[in-house]
Amino acid sequence: QVQVVESGGGLVQPGGSLRLSCAASGSILIIFTMGWYRQAPGKERELVADITENGRTNYTDSVKGRFTISRDNAKNTVYLQMNNLKPEDTAVYYCNADFHRQGEVWGQGTLVTVSS
Repeated sequence: QVQVVESGGGLVQPGGSLRLSCAASGSILIIFTMGWYRQAPGKERELVADITENGRTNYTDSVKGRFTISRDNAKNTVYLQMNNLKPEDTAVYYCNADFHRQGEVWGQGTLVTVSS
Protein backbone atom coordinates (compact mmCIF):
# COMPACT_ATOMS: atom_id res chain seq x y z
CA GLN A 1 0.00 0.00 0.00
CA VAL A 2 1.32 3.44 -0.96
CA GLN A 3 -0.01 6.95 -0.83
CA VAL A 4 0.99 10.45 -1.88
CA VAL A 5 0.12 13.55 0.10
CA GLU A 6 0.32 17.11 -1.22
CA SER A 7 0.96 20.25 0.79
CA GLY A 8 1.74 23.90 0.21
CA GLY A 9 -1.35 25.28 -1.46
CA GLY A 10 -3.03 28.51 -0.43
CA LEU A 11 -4.01 32.01 -1.41
CA VAL A 12 -1.46 34.21 -3.14
CA GLN A 13 -1.58 37.51 -4.99
CA PRO A 14 -0.84 37.72 -8.70
CA GLY A 15 2.91 37.77 -9.24
CA GLY A 16 3.53 35.84 -6.05
CA SER A 17 5.09 32.45 -5.44
CA LEU A 18 4.16 29.15 -3.85
CA ARG A 19 5.97 25.86 -3.43
CA LEU A 20 4.00 22.63 -3.51
CA SER A 21 5.33 19.40 -2.05
CA CYS A 22 4.19 15.82 -2.55
CA ALA A 23 5.52 13.06 -0.33
CA ALA A 24 5.09 9.40 -1.14
CA SER A 25 4.99 6.81 1.60
CA GLY A 26 4.34 3.13 2.10
CA SER A 27 5.89 0.04 0.58
CA ILE A 28 8.00 1.76 -2.07
CA LEU A 29 10.45 -0.01 -4.33
CA ILE A 30 10.84 2.38 -7.24
CA ILE A 31 8.89 5.47 -8.29
CA PHE A 32 9.05 6.17 -11.99
CA THR A 33 7.55 9.46 -13.22
CA MET A 34 6.12 11.89 -10.68
CA GLY A 35 3.97 14.74 -11.83
CA TRP A 36 1.69 17.62 -11.01
CA TYR A 37 -1.72 18.05 -12.59
CA ARG A 38 -4.33 20.72 -12.02
CA GLN A 39 -8.04 21.10 -12.47
CA ALA A 40 -9.71 24.48 -12.60
CA PRO A 41 -13.47 24.89 -12.05
CA GLY A 42 -15.39 23.72 -15.09
CA LYS A 43 -12.28 22.43 -16.83
CA GLU A 44 -10.64 19.07 -17.34
CA ARG A 45 -7.61 17.98 -15.37
CA GLU A 46 -4.40 18.84 -17.20
CA LEU A 47 -0.75 18.00 -16.83
CA VAL A 48 1.31 20.87 -15.42
CA ALA A 49 4.73 19.24 -15.21
CA ASP A 50 6.33 15.89 -14.65
CA ILE A 51 9.76 14.49 -13.92
CA THR A 52 11.22 11.05 -14.51
CA GLU A 53 13.26 9.07 -12.03
CA ASN A 54 16.35 10.27 -13.91
CA GLY A 55 15.38 13.92 -13.66
CA ARG A 56 14.04 14.58 -17.13
CA THR A 57 11.35 17.23 -16.97
CA ASN A 58 8.35 18.16 -19.06
CA TYR A 59 6.13 21.27 -18.75
CA THR A 60 2.92 22.44 -20.27
CA ASP A 61 3.50 25.57 -22.35
CA SER A 62 1.55 27.92 -20.10
CA VAL A 63 3.91 27.42 -17.14
CA LYS A 64 7.28 27.26 -18.90
CA GLY A 65 9.68 29.80 -17.42
CA ARG A 66 7.51 30.27 -14.31
CA PHE A 67 7.23 26.82 -12.71
CA THR A 68 10.01 24.40 -11.80
CA ILE A 69 9.52 20.76 -10.92
CA SER A 70 12.12 18.86 -8.92
CA ARG A 71 12.34 15.69 -6.89
CA ASP A 72 14.32 14.22 -4.02
CA ASN A 73 14.49 10.48 -4.60
CA ALA A 74 15.91 9.84 -1.13
CA LYS A 75 12.79 11.42 0.38
CA ASN A 76 10.35 10.12 -2.26
CA THR A 77 9.18 13.70 -2.67
CA VAL A 78 8.41 15.89 -5.66
CA TYR A 79 8.18 19.68 -5.56
CA LEU A 80 6.63 22.34 -7.73
CA GLN A 81 8.04 25.84 -7.38
CA MET A 82 5.54 28.28 -8.84
CA ASN A 83 6.66 31.85 -9.52
CA ASN A 84 4.92 34.81 -11.12
CA LEU A 85 1.55 33.23 -10.47
CA LYS A 86 -1.42 34.37 -12.50
CA PRO A 87 -5.16 34.20 -11.77
CA GLU A 88 -5.47 31.53 -14.46
CA ASP A 89 -3.22 29.29 -12.38
CA THR A 90 -6.03 28.99 -9.85
CA ALA A 91 -6.93 25.31 -9.56
CA VAL A 92 -6.74 22.22 -7.42
CA TYR A 93 -3.28 20.77 -7.91
CA TYR A 94 -2.89 17.01 -7.80
CA CYS A 95 0.22 14.92 -7.41
CA ASN A 96 0.60 11.71 -9.40
CA ALA A 97 3.25 9.07 -8.87
CA ASP A 98 3.89 5.95 -10.95
CA PHE A 99 5.05 3.20 -8.61
CA HIS A 100 6.90 0.11 -9.82
CA ARG A 101 4.59 -2.33 -8.06
CA GLN A 102 1.38 -0.40 -7.44
CA GLY A 103 1.03 1.62 -10.63
CA GLU A 104 -0.22 5.21 -10.69
CA VAL A 105 -1.46 6.76 -7.46
CA TRP A 106 -3.12 10.18 -7.04
CA GLY A 107 -3.07 12.51 -4.09
CA GLN A 108 -6.12 14.23 -2.67
CA GLY A 109 -5.23 17.61 -4.15
CA THR A 110 -4.31 21.00 -2.77
CA LEU A 111 -6.05 24.25 -3.69
CA VAL A 112 -4.07 27.14 -5.16
CA THR A 113 -5.92 30.43 -5.44
CA VAL A 114 -4.32 33.41 -7.18
CA SER A 115 -6.27 36.55 -6.46
CA SER A 116 -5.82 40.10 -5.30
